[in-house]
Amino acid sequence: MPAIHFFEEDIRYRLKDKIKVRQWITGAIVAEGFKLQELTYIFCSDAYLLQINQQYLDHDTYTDIITFDNSEHEGEITGDIFISIPRIQENASKFNVSETDELHRVIIHGALHLLGYKDKTPADNKNMTQKEDYYLAKRSFIS
Repeated sequence: MPAIHFFEEDIRYRLKDKIKVRQWITGAIVAEGFKLQELTYIFCSDAYLLQINQQYLDHDTYTDIITFDNSEHEGEITGDIFISIPRIQENASKFNVSETDELHRVIIHGALHLLGYKDKTPADNKNMTQKEDYYLAKRSFIS
């Protein structure tokens, strides 16, 4: 049975509207022609995510998200997505958006990576941002 899980590591954080967020993410995955197997979001501290970045990616920088694709079959999504809540809060302030909007942007960003979207080149980054905006507009549970 497909599942989306939310966990915390090294912080306390409560995601609002979990059921609706799950439905929204699943809808995006299905709309892109993929099947959801299992997706785990781990909300964590800057220090926790920095350690993952150093250990697994050999990067010594803070980041807002790291996505691990654990999919075994083409067209199926299985992955772990780590999100730094302090980075989300800082970026929300920096970009003058709500913390909820910034968190949802990063949540869908991680899912889009698992769907094959990249963001390393300017063209890829533009395409990724357009997809994020598209799916953010699909959130019917945000007032």
